Amino acid sequence: MPKPEWIFDRESDWRALTAFVEDPAPRPTLGIVSGRRRQGKTYLLVSLAQATGGFYFAADEAAEAESLRRFSAALAAFAGSPVQFGTWDDALEFLLSQATTKPVPLIIDEFPLLMKASPQLPSILQRQLDHHWSQRSQLPARLLLCGSAVAIMGGLLSGQAPLRGRAALELIIKPFGYRDAARFWALADPRLAVLVNAVVGGTPAYRRQFVRDDSPAGYADFNAWVCRTVLNPQLPIFREARYLLAEDIPARDPGLYQSVLGAIAGGNATNGAIASYVGRRSAEIAHQLSVLEDCGLVARNPDVFRKGRSTYEIREPLLAFYHAVARPRWTILGLGEAQRAWRDAAPDYLSHVVGPRFEQICRDWALLTPSAFADLPTEVGSGVVTDPASNRQIQIDVAVLAAARPGEPRRVLSLGEAKWGKKLGRRHVDRLKHARDVLQRMGYDTAQTVLACYSGAGFEGDIAVADRDDVLLIGLNGLYADAGA
Repeated sequence: MPKPEWIFDRESDWRALTAFVEDPAPRPTLGIVSGRRRQGKTYLLVSLAQATGGFYFAADEAAEAESLRRFSAALAAFAGSPVQFGTWDDALEFLLSQATTKPVPLIIDEFPLLMKASPQLPSILQRQLDHHWSQRSQLPARLLLCGSAVAIMGGLLSGQAPLRGRAALELIIKPFGYRDAARFWALADPRLAVLVNAVVGGTPAYRRQFVRDDSPAGYADFNAWVCRTVLNPQLPIFREARYLLAEDIPARDPGLYQSVLGAIAGGNATNGAIASYVGRRSAEIAHQLSVLEDCGLVARNPDVFRKGRSTYEIREPLLAFYHAVARPRWTILGLGEAQRAWRDAAPDYLSHVVGPRFEQICRDWALLTPSAFADLPTEVGSGVVTDPASNRQIQIDVAVLAAARPGEPRRVLSLGEAKWGKKLGRRHVDRLKHARDVLQRMGYDTAQTVLACYSGAGFEGDIAVADRDDVLLIGLNGLYADAGA
């Protein structure tokens, strides 16, 4: 089934959905589709229903009786016959019966909203599916449950959940990668692409609905673009970061969640530093960090060289931008003083937003470019190498490791330093070499370790002619080479 031309990218997601729908198995099959809001899940599923003549129902917040009435009305329109159901058992049984001679997608969007009023729905679905499977019924229904509440959707198939082991598809719709995002925003300048990505990431809705297709005309237009879009109180994207948090976290104590995010956005990456910033003990913010992780708003990144150590980062760029730039200047932004606020925020934006985002883009590049290393990377992250002799700590921004093999030392494929606004020179290479020597003494296999310098500002002349057998220089053009930028 060809992907509609109006859907940008998403080839892999579309193939997964169409393969699920076109599976000839003559029995009802369950699929789970999830992902953060604004990623285009509904867009994909509506297009799928239109292309196949399938059923689509979007739930909203309502009492059980109203939801059942709305669901019955949607089913009646789809089936072309007047039906009204008094229970979800009857409604779901009728839904599955709509596929008789060929596979038909039956889509329920925002399923967690139905579960909120009817917690028994997963158990009812389990009973319906098990009944049809045990009876070997010839109903090729392709039931797709979709939702933006990532933790709830993931829980549908976990542990002792009723639908555990019943799904034939578990598809997570993710934001565009940094290269696809550059193409989506029509950005040919890689420097501009990084700056825009640090604000809106790879969320497709932020270009279409939230800024009315306003993309920077060029690098010189970036500052003006920020002021007329994300810092403009008249556009939806201005308050989107606040709504993201309100949608995903419990209503209780939202101020503490805001403070935790503010701490991370301000460069406090460890549990202890975050706790100190918000004036709590580490144990008192463990729950908040866990909830933010489950919602996909925050990521915990283990130190690849020190077990038990980890740092936190805000996964959604718009949230990082909001907490570093907009939230501290919210009052003057509300008065329409976007240019004044942006001039004041420039240092914070570059250090707390663009810098960390650029490092993550470099780590993504390492995963996307396995040919740059001696073996397939299986772990790419960051870490600290401690030299016991001098008690010196060396921060590694991009650490690339091969798969661990029993009885063999862990192979370090690459050690990299990433700097957005600073030229890298020979002293940075020497620092990486020192870290490589320390790791070798610690028992790591560094025989094929590539030293990598990632820079958004270029390189100093003293490494332009360096021994390139073990030194890799990656600038902006290299990072975006496959994006046409």
